[in-house]
Amino acid sequence: MKRLLSFLLCFGILIFWSSCRDDFEFSPNTGNLQFAKDTIYLDTVFSTIGSSTYNLKVYNRSDTDIVIPTIQLENGENSLYRMNIDGSTGVQNDEQIGKFFEDVELLANDSLFIFIETTIDINSPHLGALENQFLYTDKILFDSGSIQQDVDVVTLVKDAVFIYPNRELNEEDNTYIIETLTFDVDGDGTPDETALQGRFLTDEELTFTNEKPYVIYGYAGVDAGKTLIMEAGARVHFHADSGIIVTDGATLNINGDLSADQDTLENEVILQGDRLEPLYEDIPGQWGTIWFYNGSENNSINYATIKNATIGILSEGNQNAINDKLTITNSQIYNVSSFGILGRATSIKAENLVINNCGQSSFAGTFGGKYNFTHCTIANYWNTSFRDYTALLLNDFLVDENNTVFTNELSEANFNNCIIYGNDNPELTIENEGSVFNFKFNNCLIRFDNDILENTGNYVFNDTNFFEGNIFNQLPDFEDPYENLMRIGFDSGAKGIGSSDYLINLDILGGVRSSSAIDAGAYIHTTFED
Repeated sequence: MKRLLSFLLCFGILIFWSSCRDDFEFSPNTGNLQFAKDTIYLDTVFSTIGSSTYNLKVYNRSDTDIVIPTIQLENGENSLYRMNIDGSTGVQNDEQIGKFFEDVELLANDSLFIFIETTIDINSPHLGALENQFLYTDKILFDSGSIQQDVDVVTLVKDAVFIYPNRELNEEDNTYIIETLTFDVDGDGTPDETALQGRFLTDEELTFTNEKPYVIYGYAGVDAGKTLIMEAGARVHFHADSGIIVTDGATLNINGDLSADQDTLENEVILQGDRLEPLYEDIPGQWGTIWFYNGSENNSINYATIKNATIGILSEGNQNAINDKLTITNSQIYNVSSFGILGRATSIKAENLVINNCGQSSFAGTFGGKYNFTHCTIANYWNTSFRDYTALLLNDFLVDENNTVFTNELSEANFNNCIIYGNDNPELTIENEGSVFNFKFNNCLIRFDNDILENTGNYVFNDTNFFEGNIFNQLPDFEDPYENLMRIGFDSGAKGIGSSDYLINLDILGGVRSSSAIDAGAYIHTTFED
């Protein structure tokens, strides 16, 4: 009996409770929605390249369940934005998908997410005649009439020159066959097919100007006898697994200039990935490399910033060329997932060069070669993951897939008035497998504090045939190396330690170096602002 009474009591309470609620009745929206932001800024995109997805949170702060009759884009089916509301793409027809939503329910004291993205073709007919860069805007409208509310949507769109390989449809499996590069890989005079997706630049494409950015898909090849010139202020963006390859007999000249504004770097040539959102600003490994293939010649880079690559520069062969294979001056390489510069039996001359934040070595001269670096800052403050190599690596060998060791002479490797430092210890590796091995460090600040290695092998620091005038383990006083701000302060261990024998009169910012108290590295010392 007690069980029956208890059951009837609970049943009665349930019936009474349910009869007093209208859980499934939604009241009309009253225009009192609240929004996490009043404007959605989609970061800069290139014409025809889709944006990232951004979101807007919409709140119902009332104690009433409501229904929003319509949520739509003001430009309707002509809008170049598209929305998704809590997983729904809206009215299901080709014109309205992602543009128009009806009867969107929102519970009391609850919220919903609107996700929005865009792909804008700057040449779309209904956009009219536009300049190379413009703001595209629209509004998200909530309801209509006197209670209508809205949120602005804004995107900066840039036109660009797109360079990409040809594609052919394979009708057998309905997939695309993407063009690959063919050139003389092994030096026997016969073109070889490669797996590198890309194509060679046409004669009309061999000058990159500052009029529009360049967006490269795959590898843009510079063919034998051709020279690719990048003019001051050029902006070059690479899609994933893309880059530039300078083949046998070809040349790359990057002709940047000193910029008055060190924030915009208006005269530098900047090479980076093609994602422009702030999230991708400093992410390493977004694209491949600038590859100076064996046989390319007379390459030069001046006032360039190379960032977010897998390997910043890969230079192979030609260590005995009359002119250095690569001359790089007044330039920066950083946020690289592997090597900032990787040389293999090659010849490189560098002045006022800064390399930092690399997943392996900032500079690696491997399999011998010829290297002359003066007033360079070779640092590594990588903190994304563990790294196996020091900031600077020199060796005279390579190991093939069969573990066979091949050696080649290091004809010379001179580092003068340089900083070689980082967040690991030591930051210098010198490995010799027995071939000719000539190197010398003059008046450098070097991080090497290792009692086991010091005074052994290649690390006899009091042997003036290899080390002279160097300072060890004093702090370089970088401005902020984890943000790639590599100027040195007034208390730097590199201050005044340089030699006039290797003096370059101007630093990377155009500052005049003192001839009597010469700072090592690419920058003269300064007093930082608080």
